[in-house]
Amino acid sequence: MDVAKLIDDVIDREGGYVDHPADRGGPTRYGITQAVARAEGYTQAMRDLPRAFAARLYRRRYWQVPGFDRVAIRAPLLAAELFDTGVNMGPAVAATFLQRVLNALNREQRDWGDLVVDASIGARTLQALDALLATRGPAAEAVVVTAVNALQGERYLRLAETRPANEAFLYGWLAQRVDTPRV
Repeated sequence: MDVAKLIDDVIDREGGYVDHPADRGGPTRYGITQAVARAEGYTQAMRDLPRAFAARLYRRRYWQVPGFDRVAIRAPLLAAELFDTGVNMGPAVAATFLQRVLNALNREQRDWGDLVVDASIGARTLQALDALLATRGPAAEAVVVTAVNALQGERYLRLAETRPANEAFLYGWLAQRVDTPRV
């Protein structure tokens, strides 16, 4: 899996500096909010955020810390989808989606026990993913990607329904998911 390519694709897709009045996140560059940049130690103007800083931030905060790198060893397409979801909704949301899907696919706990949905990809989550892949075969990865993508789409719709200002972003959010990241 080429995580550098995933990161470059996200940076290219998210674009340069944006400060949309309807975006509660405030100014962004390369899809990184000012709050996240500040939390990572960036102190300059957002419009000047260097691409290299963004790439390092994405690798650490959206790939390594949430454990998507460990998912990639088992299921690279799923890891790419989790990364994309994490960039757009937060890594904890992406991890929660994975845990919910794994719980729903365990055939009433016959294949593995239910996970605590805690947004942490630890040993139990990885064991459940391993069990799914072993039990259901190679096609299981695509099924989980589809389920995570469905949850992401539902969340986007809910965001637009509950806050009309988000309707300004809904089409773009969904359009960018049409070509989910591929390894």
